[in-house]
Amino acid sequence: MLNNERHAFIFDMDGVLTDNMRFHANSWVQLFRDFGLEGLDAERYLVETAGMKGHDVLRYFLDPNISEAEAGRLTELKDFLYRVTSRDLIKPMPGLEGFLDAAEAQQILLGIGTGAGPKNIDYVLGILNLSEKFQAIVNPFQVPRGKPHPDIFLRAAELLGVFPSGCIVFEDALPGVEAAQKAGMHCVAVTTTNSAEAFSSFENIVQVIDDFTQLRPDDLLEKLSRREPATLI
Repeated sequence: MLNNERHAFIFDMDGVLTDNMRFHANSWVQLFRDFGLEGLDAERYLVETAGMKGHDVLRYFLDPNISEAEAGRLTELKDFLYRVTSRDLIKPMPGLEGFLDAAEAQQILLGIGTGAGPKNIDYVLGILNLSEKFQAIVNPFQVPRGKPHPDIFLRAAELLGVFPSGCIVFEDALPGVEAAQKAGMHCVAVTTTNSAEAFSSFENIVQVIDDFTQLRPDDLLEKLSRREPATLI
């Protein structure tokens, strides 16, 4: 049952809990080079498709008519390359552990809404030792549509039992911020993948941060209480 007196923080994972999006980007670039796609570099991937699930990235850059089976095979190849090359590089964002502890102390529910698949979720949360920290974890294979559609965040809010208006999303990618806006949720933008200016067109941004040392849960809730509810679009 939804509770309009509770609040939830819903985090994208890659680029938010850890600054790892460039590792993903480099793995996609290497994969696409095998297909002769030389015009794609890490920056283009990060700006245009960061936050999307792998199948959608392949449809966007490689083949809009790629089969589910082939998309799944290539996504797994890319993800294997990503895990092999990043294993010793995954670190928590500065201030993350303290921020999560402070949110828990204020009885704020914690969830994840990510474009990553189950293997990558287990991989990152295991390295960060955060596997037990979140009450709901939603990946794109659990909903009809991935980001920039709102399905992932709406499902996370449903599992947490919190109305969308009581949720704040933490996102680094433009499709993710768009998904939060479509879900009727306010958003904290993290500048690991995009500059602060890149988020200027979104009306649901409550704060732009470089990392979690710049943030306090109680300050966020106060800002939320002073703002109009985000418009569900």
